[in-house]
Amino acid sequence: MAIIDIPGFVADIKDHAIDHQFHIHDERHFIETYSMRQAWEVDLHPEQACGGPLDLHLSIDLDPRIVHSFEDQILELPEEISPTTGLSIPLVFTWVLPPLSDPPDLLVLATDLAGVGGADLPLKVAAIDSTVEVTDASERTLSITAAIDLDLDDLFMRRTSLCEIFDRCYEVSAFLLDRAPVWLGDL
Repeated sequence: MAIIDIPGFVADIKDHAIDHQFHIHDERHFIETYSMRQAWEVDLHPEQACGGPLDLHLSIDLDPRIVHSFEDQILELPEEISPTTGLSIPLVFTWVLPPLSDPPDLLVLATDLAGVGGADLPLKVAAIDSTVEVTDASERTLSITAAIDLDLDDLFMRRTSLCEIFDRCYEVSAFLLDRAPVWLGDL
């Protein structure tokens, strides 16, 4: 049995997301048979955005070498000492909007989102321009990503609280949903 119950933690994350006004659409768990690397993916969005236009994707990538190293360090510690291994796993949030007919200025959007995400949720803004046919105009798709490191010591000691992170994610989602009609040309 593993020292840290990552599948149980992912289930807790989903419950926590629901408590913070998110709706879960889908979930996936992948295991790479050669390296035993695992990934969990959860598709969710704010409750008021069911049916679009905003999608939010949450993912956790688990490198087995990190987990084994953590377990080795924990097993060497006396029971009365709290662990301080410095090992972590990434928790990544990705917001995606459909192709935009009137996309925003990326620098302005990144600056505005920095104020919404704050220091707890640093956000990266990216855009992809794609052209289906040579004669077609290009379409721009936005992607906003936030990655935070989950400290394995805190997961082990059950000191991890994602309330602030989910509150920030909800604020980012509301910000994007508020502006999406203009960017999509619906107004």
